Amino acid sequence: MMKYPFLNLADVNEPYFAALKEAAARVIDSGRYVGGEENEDFEEELAKYTGTEYCVGVSNGLDALRLIFRAYIELGRLHTGDEVIVPANTYIASVLAVTDNGLTPVFVEADPVTLNLDTARIEEHISPRTKAILTVHLYGRACYDKYLADAAAAHGLIVVEDNAQAIGADSDYPSAKGTYRTGSLGDAAAFSFYPTKNLGALGDAGAVTTDDAVLASTIRALANYGSDTRYHNIYTGYNCRLDPIQAAFLRAKLPDVDKENARRRTLAAVYEAHINNPAIKKPLLTSPDGCVWHQYVILTPYREQLRQYLTDRGVGTDVNYPVPAHKQPCYSCYASLELPVAERLGHEVLSLPISACTSVADALEISQIINEFRND
Repeated sequence: MMKYPFLNLADVNEPYFAALKEAAARVIDSGRYVGGEENEDFEEELAKYTGTEYCVGVSNGLDALRLIFRAYIELGRLHTGDEVIVPANTYIASVLAVTDNGLTPVFVEADPVTLNLDTARIEEHISPRTKAILTVHLYGRACYDKYLADAAAAHGLIVVEDNAQAIGADSDYPSAKGTYRTGSLGDAAAFSFYPTKNLGALGDAGAVTTDDAVLASTIRALANYGSDTRYHNIYTGYNCRLDPIQAAFLRAKLPDVDKENARRRTLAAVYEAHINNPAIKKPLLTSPDGCVWHQYVILTPYREQLRQYLTDRGVGTDVNYPVPAHKQPCYSCYASLELPVAERLGHEVLSLPISACTSVADALEISQIINEFRND
């Protein structure tokens, strides 16, 4: 057994066991097992938290992204073959949502410091066919700045946020409406509440936030078989509804998400202050609110050696993500792209423990273990 586990979901949820059981009983007793008040209340609470007008609960984070792009197609703002700027360094779900809708991903290189989309390079990738930017707040770090905002404004581009990993993070640059919180920066945002997330359900769950009433109603219809009213289908839709028992679980945990983020920031600060090994590059420590540390990702050209060294000493780790989307077999048509930064990151990233399973004392001890690593 790991002395310093990377993640144990039972331990993460243990403080909420009583509230989660009460939430489950509430749904069971209600007799409403699809939709209903739990979903409506969660949507209202998440919209308030993000500072948006509308929220639509859906089945998972990938479906949230898929539904956003499909809704824009139904509304005539996107069309088959349109180009969408996407970061080269992201989980494959970001790209799947684009290609599943017949849109064309245009991969933009990663920033080697933030590991996010290199926003300064967006402009050089824009063509007459470019209609949207998908910004991903990877590892919990907000990815929205003047370069991105100016490019979107200059070319009339839709901005979609993949906010699967950064609930509660704030950008350093305001959105057009003056907000800073992820989920409210673009035209629409997708959330994932996969159990490992900073706000995790006890199964799959997701949501979309937006200030666009028509977009929200289109997404809601598409997620419910394309139906605006019962037995009246205006779209060829899907079954992508949020399960009310997951909505109830998320309502139990949402009030503590800022506390969870603050605890992760404390652990990140410990790693920043105490890891001191020339073979290790630590992640950028930005403004206090700019990252919620879904993952604490270090870089090293000796990843496999370091990972085995840590395993031998009881430290759990993970790799997010070893193979960029353009190098995955399903996207072999993009394999010839030259994206050296994203590819190098795939070989060097290593995630350290930073969940509720990790104490400050653990982080101090892990830092010391890392400092004693030698690659010779």
